[in-house]
Amino acid sequence: MELILDIGNTRIKYATFSEGLLDNKGYCSDNELKELLNCFSGQATSVLVSTVKPLENELEELLKKSPIKVHYLSSKLKMPFINKYNTPQTIGADRLALAAGGFLSFPNKNVLIIDIGTCITFDIISKEGVYLGGNISPGLKMRLKSLHKFTGKLPLVELNAPRDLIGTSTEQSILSGVVNGVLMELDGIIDAYKLRYPQVKIILTGGDVAFFDKKLKNSIFADADILLKGMHFILEHNSHENNE
Repeated sequence: MELILDIGNTRIKYATFSEGLLDNKGYCSDNELKELLNCFSGQATSVLVSTVKPLENELEELLKKSPIKVHYLSSKLKMPFINKYNTPQTIGADRLALAAGGFLSFPNKNVLIIDIGTCITFDIISKEGVYLGGNISPGLKMRLKSLHKFTGKLPLVELNAPRDLIGTSTEQSILSGVVNGVLMELDGIIDAYKLRYPQVKIILTGGDVAFFDKKLKNSIFADADILLKGMHFILEHNSHENNE
């Protein structure tokens, strides 16, 4: 069994894989991580950690003392694809995992992975297994916050689906502008990639994917677990490398 830990700003997502298949997943807090590691001690042979923030000392020490062998996801690990990013040391661990998940899902195909979360990221991996890079833009909540922060009178609006294209109140105008704007941005960028990479496969994932997966004009594959699958693919790849 292999354990995957995706450490976010507010919680930790975990998953276990047995014989290559995802068999358990869930969430825990930083304070619950010790109990989680103890629970899988003796079962998990290795763990791969991805984090969006510097680990607090207590959390870092906890992982160091874990009886399970710990790997940290970064560009320093061997990837199951060729990384052509010009600044590999700056690429986020989540984007590496998404690229690996896309390559795993559609080998020998051009794959565009779109993650709609705090930021919206687009990552392209070629049918030859080469990671080429992508795009980063602000996510939905970030756009809502920026409209409030950088203007004098616009309110901070809670994220919801707009009622109509035409907003009949300031709140609805903001929601329509942000959500529909991102929808058109997604379709437009997908169209641009399709011109360069015909027959490209599109994978959509992330916390805010529900706002778009049924509305895009382009054909997509929604996969909430693509990042976890990609992390496991990278962990397996490094385990095989170390055993050779």
